[in-house]
Amino acid sequence: MSAAPAKPKARSGGKSDAPGGGRPKAPGGVKPKAPGGAKPKARGKRRKKRRFRPAAALLRTAAVLVSLGAFWCAYLLWVIAGYELPKPIPKADAAIVLGAALWNDVPSPGLQERLDHAAELYKQGNVGYLLLTGGLDHNGSRLTEAEGMRDYLLKKGIPKGRLVLENDARSTYENLKFSQPLIAKHGWTSVVIVTHDYHAPRAAEIARYLHYKPDTAVLGYKSKVLPLAQQQLREVLAFTKWKLDSVLLRFGLQTPDAFF
Repeated sequence: MSAAPAKPKARSGGKSDAPGGGRPKAPGGVKPKAPGGAKPKARGKRRKKRRFRPAAALLRTAAVLVSLGAFWCAYLLWVIAGYELPKPIPKADAAIVLGAALWNDVPSPGLQERLDHAAELYKQGNVGYLLLTGGLDHNGSRLTEAEGMRDYLLKKGIPKGRLVLENDARSTYENLKFSQPLIAKHGWTSVVIVTHDYHAPRAAEIARYLHYKPDTAVLGYKSKVLPLAQQQLREVLAFTKWKLDSVLLRFGLQTPDAFF
C-alpha cells in the first residue's frame, strides 16, 4: 500500500489563506473599530462638555434673572418719576399725612416738609382736619410718629381739635388701612393723602387696593432736603415689596415688616 499524503503545514503567524495574506478586511476596505467604541480622546472631550453643561445653564439663568431685574427696576423708576402733582389742589374733609421718622422725638427734615405742606392745606381752607398716621419707631423715640407730628403742628398754630392721631401704623399699607376706621368715625366723605412725590405712586396704588374712593388724590411734594436718587432707589425696593405683599395679602400672608 502506498503511504497516505502528508497534511499541509499551517502557515506561521496565524495568517489565513485569504488572498494577499493578512486578516480579512471589512466590506469596503474599512478597518474594524477597536473594541470599546470611540477613541479615548473623543470620550474625554465629551465628558468635559457634560461637566460644563450645569455651569453654563446656571450662567444663562443668572443672566436672564439679571436682565429681568434690570427691566423691573427701570419700569418702577419710570412709574415713580412719572408722578405729577394734581392741579388745582382738590378740597377735601381731611388730609391724611403719612408718617416718617422722628429724630429725638422731633420730625425729621423730610417729615417736616410733609407737615408744612399739610399745614398750608389747612390754612388755605383746602381741608378741615389733618389725620396724622404713624406708630412707634425703633430708633429710640419715646413718641409715636403721630404724636411727634402733632407737637410740631401745634407749634405751627394748627388747633389741637383739628388734629386726629393714628398711633399704630408701621408701614404705608398700615397708614392707610388704620386710617379708614377714623375716617368712618368722623363721617368724612373725602380725603387727600399728603406725602413726597417719589412715594406718591405707591401710596396711590395702596389706596386703590384698600378701596379708597377713586377720586382720592395723593399730593406728593418735591423734597428740598432728601437726596432724590437715594429715595427713588429705596422706593424701588419698597414698591417691589408692596407688589409681593399685594398678592400675599389675598391669602392672609405678608412679607416681614420693613418700615416702608
